[in-house]
Amino acid sequence: MIRKFVIFAAAATAVAFSCQSADAHWRHHRHHRPDARLAAVSIGVGAASTAAYFGINDWRWKWHNNGSGLTSLAAWGATTVGCIAVAPIVATVVLDRPLTQREAGVLAGSCIVPIIGGWLVNAAYDAHPEWDPASAPVKKHWTKKK
Repeated sequence: MIRKFVIFAAAATAVAFSCQSADAHWRHHRHHRPDARLAAVSIGVGAASTAAYFGINDWRWKWHNNGSGLTSLAAWGATTVGCIAVAPIVATVVLDRPLTQREAGVLAGSCIVPIIGGWLVNAAYDAHPEWDPASAPVKKHWTKKK
């Protein structure tokens, strides 16, 4: 049992290190480069939510009727919602700046679908740049010269 968990954790870590963070290279502001710390936050919070799931299940691989009163699906849903709630908080603290809507979406996508969720959200933002309010063109207010 321990061997299977260690192999699974090593494989998940290897795949997680290959994930990319949000890339807003077409925008021109001071945070235009993707920050590698977002991937680390995603991996850390995801690992913590996985540990919480197994903790609810009394650290067993197969689900059994435990004293928590939760089904397997309820425990999965609770830990996923917890991951979605905690990941932006941790990322804001780690980055020491507010997150963009795109970055928060990538973190949430990584919580829902651990391996490719962030990539899918990032691709969706690339396909629809109008979704990100920070990328909207700035309206210039022209005044008449006297």
